[in-house]
Amino acid sequence: MCGIVGAVAQRDVAEILVEGLRRLEYRGYDSAGIATIDQQNLLVSAKRLGKVQELAQALQDSPLSGGTGIAHTRRATHGAPSEVNAHPHLSSGNIAVVHNGIIENHEALRNLLKGFGYEFVSQTDTEVIAHLVHHELKTGDTLLAAVQKTVQQLEGAYGTVVMDSTDKDRIIVARSGSPLVIGYGLGENFIASDMMALLPVTRKFAFLEEGDVAEVTRFDVNVYDINGDSVEREAKEASVNHDSGDKGEYRHYMLKETYEQPTAIRNTLEGRLTGTELNIETFGNGADDIFKNVEHVQIIACGTSYHSGMVARYWLEELAGISCNIEIASEFRYRKSFVPKNSMIVTLSQSGETADTLAALRLAKEIGYTSSLSICNVPGSSLVRESDLSFMTKAGAEIGVASTKAFTTQLVGLLMMTLAIGKHHSMPLVQQESIAKSLLTLPNKLEEVLALASSIEDLAEDFADKQHALFLGRGDQYPIAMEGALKLKEISYIHAEAYAAGELKHGPLALIDAEMPVIVVAPKNDLIEKLKSNVEEVRARGGLMYVFADVDANFLSDDTMKVINVPHCDDIIAPIVYTLPLQLLSYYVAIIKGTDVDQPRNLAKSVTVE
Repeated sequence: MCGIVGAVAQRDVAEILVEGLRRLEYRGYDSAGIATIDQQNLLVSAKRLGKVQELAQALQDSPLSGGTGIAHTRRATHGAPSEVNAHPHLSSGNIAVVHNGIIENHEALRNLLKGFGYEFVSQTDTEVIAHLVHHELKTGDTLLAAVQKTVQQLEGAYGTVVMDSTDKDRIIVARSGSPLVIGYGLGENFIASDMMALLPVTRKFAFLEEGDVAEVTRFDVNVYDINGDSVEREAKEASVNHDSGDKGEYRHYMLKETYEQPTAIRNTLEGRLTGTELNIETFGNGADDIFKNVEHVQIIACGTSYHSGMVARYWLEELAGISCNIEIASEFRYRKSFVPKNSMIVTLSQSGETADTLAALRLAKEIGYTSSLSICNVPGSSLVRESDLSFMTKAGAEIGVASTKAFTTQLVGLLMMTLAIGKHHSMPLVQQESIAKSLLTLPNKLEEVLALASSIEDLAEDFADKQHALFLGRGDQYPIAMEGALKLKEISYIHAEAYAAGELKHGPLALIDAEMPVIVVAPKNDLIEKLKSNVEEVRARGGLMYVFADVDANFLSDDTMKVINVPHCDDIIAPIVYTLPLQLLSYYVAIIKGTDVDQPRNLAKSVTVE
């Protein structure tokens, strides 16, 4: 959730660390800080509330020198946003710590440390780590040993980095539940919570595993597992590209990433369809045998990914002929559940590091799921490494907090998964070929939808004074309505809800009046006449409708209904096609509302804590 960057080098590293923080701004944060060890072996630091630019300006006014340093962007959990609660946290003038995650036993540790004479200046759980390390060093241990002893006392999740000004040539990193990556340079090495932070200085990375503690110096990286045994973590060249300052012609990353969706989906499809034949091994070695034995699918996800999983349930049960459940990860992991025979667990995550989803995968392995598949946008992430099979969406870097292309490429991956499983069950060959052909038409269809942007921008003006909105859809468009509502609330701060249109008379009709805009997704499918009846229910009660309708569905604009005609598309890809106009609507409403589109308040891109 927060951002970590660290370095051990011969050159001054403050600028490198700050640039790394800039590249992690999309993760969400409220303060930023840095600490380095200068030429006199003194620990020097700076913290600022607000954006990284505030910290950068402070460093211009009072530069920090030194080749060993750590930096952090914090999103408040324990203690309000403030400079005193910002990281790094210090102990006794020589220990500095940054930390992602939550230390669940911090209160007990705080009381213990107060008994040893330590004084706390912040309200954070992180400060206990700094004092614990300092306390353990009193026994004469090395910094590595002190950190290893410290983490054995911590309960909860942490990705933490520690440095000691009396031992300035090394930093110690530890991972439990919160991701950390090592970046390898020439005569210098780096650490970060996301390799995006380090792309300007290295393209060679190794991911720490759960329970790892690593000692990083200029020339060496030594990794130790949870038992303290020395282990190797393979370093690989990264293929991802990202220039954090390049929005191109676009005002915001979200708009840029919305317009990138046709290209992103072409990348997702590339090499995976030969004519109309799906290359099943794109899911990994042995995928064909695994899919052959799947009799039930359990999908686990959070937020936007949960909505894509809801669409996949319609596909799997209707097209592949197998049962499917979809559950929010934070619910699944804390209840006892029944595991049907030959069940596959499917996890969905843009980052591959979502804490609840990762914990749910580990639980599923313990309770008897026979196989696992992750659909993810980040190669080498924890979900990918810990799953039997994986499907890389190839969406490219997504910087805007509100997901766009990561969502639609997930849907493509889920439809391909449906094809792969359906091949071994009840899906006829002619249907397999039809789905493949529809997928190949998808990028061009999305380009046609993006051409509607100016009309949608005009429509958004009606929402300037609105505080609430209702989204309606039927069948596999109901999850798309949910996604539309989520996007609107995320970036415009308008309260929005989604309902299956058939549920209107069971409660939501009480909300309908002239001040409640109702947004409807209406592809021309078997449910279109039922949906039209639902629309009439709203109109009869004075509601104002905004309908995104198939051009052939015969919806006509009038005083009570504004219609945006969407190009006709095959039913199977309609959930993906109808996502884009809702993304554009949310974007333009947010512009009118004057909100921070790419970094909406209180939200983070990568949620690595519960």
